[in-house]
Amino acid sequence: MRAKPFIASEEMILAVNAALYLRRPLLLTGKPGTGKSTLISKVADELRLGPVLRWPINSRSTVRTGIYEYDAVGRLQAPGGTGAATRIEDYLVLGPLGASLAARGRPVALLVDEIDKSDLDFANDLLNVIEEGEYEIPELKRMGPGTIPVSAPFGQVVEITGGLLQADHFPFVVMTSNAEREFPAPFLRRCVRLDVGPPDRDELEKIVKSQLTDFREVLPEKEVNTVIEKFLHARATGDVSTDQLLNAVFLTVALKKGVGRTFSDLELEELRTNLLRPIT
Repeated sequence: MRAKPFIASEEMILAVNAALYLRRPLLLTGKPGTGKSTLISKVADELRLGPVLRWPINSRSTVRTGIYEYDAVGRLQAPGGTGAATRIEDYLVLGPLGASLAARGRPVALLVDEIDKSDLDFANDLLNVIEEGEYEIPELKRMGPGTIPVSAPFGQVVEITGGLLQADHFPFVVMTSNAEREFPAPFLRRCVRLDVGPPDRDELEKIVKSQLTDFREVLPEKEVNTVIEKFLHARATGDVSTDQLLNAVFLTVALKKGVGRTFSDLELEELRTNLLRPIT
């Protein structure tokens, strides 16, 4: 599990604690590869919140589609049409946001990934639903006051009464942004915010050791330090991510652990250089 070796910074820990105590969404802003989307997995693992509900955002995302999807066409074309012969629960499924509201017993973790790719109204509409803790599903509301079982992610079944989806617990919500656009002030005031910067040298050394524990015995300190120095130089002059550093170090130690090394030192150096090329 990738959350196990993840090392959260002191700033991350403080921001997470504030979001948990205040029951506010945590907005993480920063460049790709700084651990924004991995942090929620670490928190969910530490607090035993279960699998993280992941919601990748694009320009077509809406709050409604995050709550549920309804295949009206499929139900209409099914034998019996939309009458009593077809069950609406066979054509309606909760999305990640809907499943986070429907959680029972204990809260769950919801990742709203790259929220800056959404339209202008999305962010405030999302927070309105989260803060209210409920959402009325019209298709179920029309079915009357009864209880209807609805499918949710990870194979769960949620019972919804009278078409009203109500939360028992405030979900732990992390929203990530690559800082591609500005958010309105009312939205920012309703979040706990953290700008995630690139790790410094000491943090990079800890990340490498934590991520590559299986190779601890063959981690060549001198070579690892050399790769880190090249990474820092590349980061100072271009756009590189920590993942690229880990790939370059992994390549170095994995080949040394294996019995059949197929790369010369020169070839290995060329591969590392290529892995550390700036993204832009």
